[in-house]
Amino acid sequence: MSHSTQKRPRVALFVTCLVDLYRPSVGFAAIKLLEDAGCEVVVPLAQTCCGQPAFNSGDRASAQEIARQVIAAFLPYDYVVAPSGSCAGMISHHYPSLFAEHDPEARGQAEALAGKTHELTSFLTDVLKVERVAASYDGTVTYHDSCSGLRELGVKAQPRRLLESVQGLGMTEMAEPEICCGFGGTFCVKYPEISTRMVSDKTRDIAATGADTLLAGDLGCLLNMAGRLKREGSAIRVRHVAEVLAGVTEAPPIGDAP
Repeated sequence: MSHSTQKRPRVALFVTCLVDLYRPSVGFAAIKLLEDAGCEVVVPLAQTCCGQPAFNSGDRASAQEIARQVIAAFLPYDYVVAPSGSCAGMISHHYPSLFAEHDPEARGQAEALAGKTHELTSFLTDVLKVERVAASYDGTVTYHDSCSGLRELGVKAQPRRLLESVQGLGMTEMAEPEICCGFGGTFCVKYPEISTRMVSDKTRDIAATGADTLLAGDLGCLLNMAGRLKREGSAIRVRHVAEVLAGVTEAPPIGDAP
């Protein structure tokens, strides 16, 4: 379904560090979905990290420096879209707090960027009003609700609504799809034993669905769950939801050898 206005919205894709380094196919899938929806997509070359690792670790100065770079690179566009609830949540919810009231220009720019930054599936359904995608998938999937997307951005129904339109795809829900997988960015590094217990609980819930494919909207969660599933000898395929929605499934599932 294409955007109904005559002017094509200029959308800047925030690729994210993990997509850039580990799963470029997610970025290409996001571009395809946005272009199919009638957008002009730009990938600003000056982008790096959103600054969330520094922000969560209390390094406010580094987070602020990174945020200034992101704001300069992305502010000129109509919208900013990320295939990640975590990065989209950082920009849309936390950037303004990085700049004090006595720096009204920087704070105003941060608020302006925050107001037009969206997670991918939310942007497609809530802003562009996309109802269907032209994709097919042979398999039964279950969907993990990543914490930042769910709790900060309200992303839950949007990916499921789009998945319903994928030809051949079956959907089965976990008993507790909203429970954290234990990744949590730096949390899994600081508290590895707790993180391992959490992801083990999650993989049991995933396996109990009988689904052959696990989907989610955040690559950090997907890498964490895929790694645990592989160590447990599971054959469950793991993919970012954008890959299935765009029909871009040529790359091996996450965690599989190329």
